[in-house]
Amino acid sequence: MDLADAQGAVLEPLFRPQRRVDGRGRPWQNTRAVLNGVLWILRTGAPWHDLPRRYPPYQTCHRRFQQCRRSGLLTRLLQKSAEDLRDRGKLDLSESFIDASFSSAKKRGSAIGPTYRSKDSKIMAISDGHVLPIAVHAASASAHETKPVEATLERRLLRETPERLIGDRAYDSDPLDARMRQRFGVEFVAPHTSMRCRKATQDGRVLRHVVIRSEYCPENFLGMVQHACVLILLRYL
Repeated sequence: MDLADAQGAVLEPLFRPQRRVDGRGRPWQNTRAVLNGVLWILRTGAPWHDLPRRYPPYQTCHRRFQQCRRSGLLTRLLQKSAEDLRDRGKLDLSESFIDASFSSAKKRGSAIGPTYRSKDSKIMAISDGHVLPIAVHAASASAHETKPVEATLERRLLRETPERLIGDRAYDSDPLDARMRQRFGVEFVAPHTSMRCRKATQDGRVLRHVVIRSEYCPENFLGMVQHACVLILLRYL
């Protein structure tokens, strides 16, 4: 499904046409068509060269995607979207949630690490109380779950930090708890492992509770993850 008119109106400024000083060169392809091509790749996970003919050439879509990522416009759009939702009371930072997902790195590249299956990347994400993304980070899959937590929170879309951050048993770490309180003023909550005690969670409460990496460069892979976050946030704008 391609972009709706309201969504396109928000995203299109990312791909403002650029002209050479000498006036030469071909005119830019239609912005909406390019965006839809990028999002088709995101939704399907297909290689860029499999982009259907109804979209602009895959080289054009890939080049414009990279320009958007390198310029920082994609990150700024995410921040603006999150700020707008916060200002309208649609974000809940009283409790946020963190988890990781493995993404098989077909083309290898950097920021990958061995797992029991192959060599993968790890997507770390933090969502608010309504399960809307407020931070995302890509790291090597070989790092322990507790290692990228602080780096992920540093990449949050809002200046504010969540009051309480909740993770599963993989995040059970007293040193991590202490660092989160000291650096960010965040209370970290995770179930204790069976080796520690039978307590349900660290504060006594019961917890609530991008598949393939096709990009060689980790920056482009993270850009695709950010595009997915943009689509989620746009549903609520």
